[in-house]
Amino acid sequence: MSELSDSQQTEVEAAVFRRLVAHLDEHKDVQNIDLMNLAGFCRNCLSKWYRAACEDAGIELDYEAARERVYGMPYGEWKSRYQREASSEQLADFERNRPADA
Repeated sequence: MSELSDSQQTEVEAAVFRRLVAHLDEHKDVQNIDLMNLAGFCRNCLSKWYRAACEDAGIELDYEAARERVYGMPYGEWKSRYQREASSEQLADFERNRPADA
């Protein structure tokens, strides 16, 4: 395997992130609680990581703007269109497996 330059690595990682966000956008039926229960992260986590990366780079971006980049629309709009009520089983799984920073 060939080594990537820093620039190439950044380009590849950015492309992977864009593909992940697009994939999540194509699968709106997958709820955040499902992601949290299965993988320990969700769209909101990605938004927080995006904002933190901006902050590390000296770029001002508030959490709602970061959410809009991940969700592809304002969070409130996404929530009203696509978010379903979590089942009692999903909520119990979430509480049992809840990460400390969720």
